[in-house]
Amino acid sequence: MSKKKKFNAFGFAKICLGFFILFMTLSACKDAAERSDKIDIGFSQGLGNHPWRQSMNHAMEIQASLHSEVQLSISKAEGSVKKQIQDIKKMIDRRVDVIIISPIEPNSLIPIVERAFENKIPVILVDRKINSTKYTTYIGADNIEIGKEAAQYILSDSKILKKIIEIKGDDNSSPTVERSFGFEHIIKNDPNTELIKTFKGLPAEAFRKTLNSLGNQSLYVFAFNDELASQAWKVARNEGVENQIKFIGVDGLNTKDGGIQMVLDGKLNATLLYPTGGAEAIETAINIYNGQTPPKRIKLSTTIIDRLNAEIMRNQFDKIIEQQGVIENQVSAVKKQTELYSSQKELFRWSVVLLILMFCLVAYAIYLIYAIKIKNKQLTLTNERITIQRNQIEMIADELKQSNEARVNFFTGLSHEFKTPITLILSSLESLKDTFKSKGTKPSYEIELINKNSNRLLRLVDNLLDFRKVENKTFNLRVSKTNIYDFTYGIFRDFENEAKKRNIRFDIHSANKNLELYIDRNLMDKVYFNLLSNAFKFTPDNGKIEITIQEKGNQAVISFKDNGIGIPEKEIGNVFEAYFKGSNNRKNSSGIGLHLTRQFVELHLGKIEVNSFQGTEFIISLYKGNKHFNEDQMVKEPSVIDADTLAKDAVFTEIENEIYSSNPDNRSERYSLLLVEDNSDLSFFLSNKLKSEFDVMVSDGTDAIDKALGEIPDIIVCDVNLPDKNGFEICEILKNDLRTSHIPVILLTALDNKESYLQGLKSGVDLYLTKPFSYPILIQSLRGLLYNREKLRYYYTNNIGRIVDSKSFGSIEQTFVNKLNHIIQSNIDNAEFSVENLADLLNISRIQLYRKIKAMFDVNVSDYISNIRLEQAKSMLQNPELTISEIAYKTGFSSPNYFSTVFKNKFGVSPNVFRKSAGEE
Repeated sequence: MSKKKKFNAFGFAKICLGFFILFMTLSACKDAAERSDKIDIGFSQGLGNHPWRQSMNHAMEIQASLHSEVQLSISKAEGSVKKQIQDIKKMIDRRVDVIIISPIEPNSLIPIVERAFENKIPVILVDRKINSTKYTTYIGADNIEIGKEAAQYILSDSKILKKIIEIKGDDNSSPTVERSFGFEHIIKNDPNTELIKTFKGLPAEAFRKTLNSLGNQSLYVFAFNDELASQAWKVARNEGVENQIKFIGVDGLNTKDGGIQMVLDGKLNATLLYPTGGAEAIETAINIYNGQTPPKRIKLSTTIIDRLNAEIMRNQFDKIIEQQGVIENQVSAVKKQTELYSSQKELFRWSVVLLILMFCLVAYAIYLIYAIKIKNKQLTLTNERITIQRNQIEMIADELKQSNEARVNFFTGLSHEFKTPITLILSSLESLKDTFKSKGTKPSYEIELINKNSNRLLRLVDNLLDFRKVENKTFNLRVSKTNIYDFTYGIFRDFENEAKKRNIRFDIHSANKNLELYIDRNLMDKVYFNLLSNAFKFTPDNGKIEITIQEKGNQAVISFKDNGIGIPEKEIGNVFEAYFKGSNNRKNSSGIGLHLTRQFVELHLGKIEVNSFQGTEFIISLYKGNKHFNEDQMVKEPSVIDADTLAKDAVFTEIENEIYSSNPDNRSERYSLLLVEDNSDLSFFLSNKLKSEFDVMVSDGTDAIDKALGEIPDIIVCDVNLPDKNGFEICEILKNDLRTSHIPVILLTALDNKESYLQGLKSGVDLYLTKPFSYPILIQSLRGLLYNREKLRYYYTNNIGRIVDSKSFGSIEQTFVNKLNHIIQSNIDNAEFSVENLADLLNISRIQLYRKIKAMFDVNVSDYISNIRLEQAKSMLQNPELTISEIAYKTGFSSPNYFSTVFKNKFGVSPNVFRKSAGEE
């Protein structure tokens, strides 16, 4: 087919379709206008094909047919709450004018009914209620009155004692609840009646047994509808006792098997007419649409139908039904004529349109079938190729991701493992330095070399860990106000020896030596070391390296310039990429140092650039001030050591003397320390160093908790990475155990990220030291924690009378102290109250109680109890109405003389003298 033919066929089809759409739009507008004049009423019928429900539906349909403007749609839920909710939702979405609902049960429909009410759609409830007031009106008979009328009918039947069975509905609908309430209210208040059984629904076997148990006694059965009454009559008839029972039902339908017919047949003694309210609901909906406001409750009348009026009622209903039939026939005839006219008119209109469209669509369909077949083949082939390629790409990407993750995790884990041996090396070096210093000699060159390369190794390990953090975006800035010249000079000093050894001219220049910037010293330290390490690596002997600090507007510019081998021009744009290695680089390199440098500078919202001409120059630009940082990123840190002091080297001697001259605590009783470390070398090293001050117990982690609970040490030092439970878990278990919750815990770890610190704090750790750590810092940390524990213990020992409501301990300690004091206070007048009694009431052993009190207050349990008794006595002595003997017995002392002796030993004066001195004050 040529392009011209294709165009003509396609254009012709478009014209035909346009004409059809225009015609359809005009017809739809006309139909919509006709529909807009209708009153759209939606009715949701909750229950199934019960005759009474069918009667309600029929009454609505007849009443709606009398009003040509009414359009009624009935949705039947067939007893399904879910379907009824869906039906009502559709009516809301359709924006009907009025919604009529016969609810299944009172609670489930509340949200959807309230939604309709809030959408300004009037809601009419028929027959049953819901547990909400957000509806327009409720139409139905008074079910409480129906129950009462049934009861009064039974009471009026005779004066003898009446035995009654009540058969309720099997749901919790409002008619069931209200009828039962009204019926039982009357029955229970009458002395001549006895409600012997109430059934929910009609369990035939149980009902039969109840009938048989009553023998030949006369009985009344009140069923909540005629259908239940009929079922009950059949059970009674099978047992041959139907003539001894009087049955009363509810509904009063005029059908073949309805309540009126059952009264006439003698099966029921009476039935209560229960109007459906269908016609009333339609009339109310029309009135609401026309702007009338109905009452909140429209009550329908009811009456009792028995043998006296059953024939009359049936005749009246038959007459009504006959009239309704005539009306329906007339309405039906009118509808048929209207529909015939409409159909003929529409038939002509559609005949013309369809004839035109038929021709157009047949032609277009043939063209489309051919074109679609070709396109489908092309699309199928394309889709198959894309699917295969996508699956291959996803598989390769997944493999690469897993491989990369495994590789990075391996190196990260290995880097963490490096920190423990580095800790041993650096700690051993400190120990050797300490030995040399005690002998008054200078450490050898080899020791300085080991120290220098150990620190270099540590920096390389930190680079690996920092690279992982950068990838996971877990860095958090901690900026502080820093003199940038003093900070730079401090790092400059670390490279001076290297420069002198290789005869490299190494200079630092700054026009303003008082310039202060806000930087994260830890991260910027790594930036400096990476840039200077590269400069020294690629600068030949007798070369030149210089650092220059300048101010340019609101920025500080720091440049690192060397005259080394430089960077090839075509590669200069890649120097900050991870794993990059220049083509002229013949030295070992990880390729991540400069990548981390750029990341750290950008975390400061700064910029780093590189130039290469007769060497290499890295230029860092940082903003002055702190406006570009968040408040939670700023911390206060001590000022860095100024350059002049560093130049004199005096500060190092003072710091070392201060650290190494610290003497162990001269306590007569040594503290006990539990060391939990699975690395045997580090465990041996630390235990050997710590045993000069502590009674050291060692655990490899497998028995750490048992040793802590068994020995109750004064302090615990614990590694994080352990073979069984990790340090966080051990700390959390001990801190949550009453026996060990008071013990300070120091965690040692190679993990220095925010998440690890947070996990440590959550577990209750008192101090968190990262590897490699300085041994002097560790020993001072131990002394500080124990000193603070001693201060707390001293305070509470000397203020024993004021700790009943103290909240200075942790939550476990506070709970323990509160319970301890409460028990002692409750037994304070009991001279026989002993330590064993106290331990039993606390549910711990006597020795555990002793250790806990000793650890927290540095007193034994007997003295603790005695101190509380004495503090109570001291307070009671302020009351002149109590004698000293009464106070002695009230505070649990066996005799006044013993009380006076103990009181004087504690406070230095007798109770009598104390009372007089207190009175004079």
